[in-house]
Amino acid sequence: MSSPWKSDQWFTSPMNFADEVTAGLNFPDKIEIHDVTLRDGEQQCGLVFTRDDKVRIAEKLAEVGVHRIEAGMPVVSKQDEQAIRDIVKLDLPCQIFAFSRCMVDDVKRAADCGVHGVVIEIPSSDHIIEHAYRWPAERAIDLSITATQAAKKEGLYTVWFPIDATRADLNWLLDMVVRVADEGHMDALAVVDTFGGTSPHAIPYFIKKIRERIDKPLETHFHDDFGCGPANTILGLASGCTVAHTTVTGIGERAGNAAYEDVVMALKCMYNVDIGLKTEKMVELSNLVREIGGLNIPTNRSIVGDLLYQIESGIIVSWFKNCGKEHELELTPFLAEMVGLKEPDIVIGKGSGIDTIGILIERLGLQASDEEKMALLMDVKEKAMELHRLLSLEEFKDLAGKG
Repeated sequence: MSSPWKSDQWFTSPMNFADEVTAGLNFPDKIEIHDVTLRDGEQQCGLVFTRDDKVRIAEKLAEVGVHRIEAGMPVVSKQDEQAIRDIVKLDLPCQIFAFSRCMVDDVKRAADCGVHGVVIEIPSSDHIIEHAYRWPAERAIDLSITATQAAKKEGLYTVWFPIDATRADLNWLLDMVVRVADEGHMDALAVVDTFGGTSPHAIPYFIKKIRERIDKPLETHFHDDFGCGPANTILGLASGCTVAHTTVTGIGERAGNAAYEDVVMALKCMYNVDIGLKTEKMVELSNLVREIGGLNIPTNRSIVGDLLYQIESGIIVSWFKNCGKEHELELTPFLAEMVGLKEPDIVIGKGSGIDTIGILIERLGLQASDEEKMALLMDVKEKAMELHRLLSLEEFKDLAGKG
């Protein structure tokens, strides 16, 4: 019998669905992913995507089912502008956005690329306006009003994007938001945690304060400097935000952005909110972005890590042996096939136990006494410590052949 926390594909905590836990959650009926891999993701230090790279990634994003793609910033380079134009021409089954500064010329260049919408950035905290931009505060408001009016004139869906919103004086920020909404134009407001410094507990409060002042669709844009990007995104959505800005595998400036894999899978398995993406293609998309960008991620990275479901620990191998395929979800929170990972299997290393040796001996069609298996296990541990890594099956065969 299936339940929200246990299906034939995942097994999470029933506490997630206790009435007391879910009472304050207000997920909207429709949630969309606004992927910023091609713009904010590329701002990761040393990362470069060419025009062709961006087109390949956009095609794969659409295949996975993301709802919106932020294809880039036209003013960055001619290649970036051409990439946006080429992505628009693909006529993908998702909306294409551009990113721009609060400058009329930037907005016009975005419109000339044929995009559906534009995300318009402006500094919004008084201190970053003063120290980083060296502007008078009023200039940020004036530029926002002018640029957003230009976006409306161009027929672009306009998302106003206040940089460093979460560190701004709240009253100043909200007054600024209201003025831009009233005097300029705003189809939606991005709730921006530029430096990832907001705790998950503060997100519902922040969104509540915004909603007290304006009635506009809200979009989350949270960075991961303290590892809270995905959690903040989920709490933003649970507070009524309708769009989540994310990147593939969390790439991006400094510690990166909220990873779409974490957000989408947590929504599905921990909140019973399915936003319609093809999760089985997650590893495929992550691998493409990593291959193109020359990126390395931890092998145990959540959702898409290469060794996530490879089992070394002796006690877990024993569980694996006892549970078999029928009770696989006793060992994992979701099935590997759900995201396109390799099926769980045992690997050989320092942490291996006697059941690992027994399973591998049987697979190789060999015979060994209990004493011989224990001696082989000690050889495996010694070799793994010598090499500082897992052993290959061939190296295990060599050790077994010496016994």
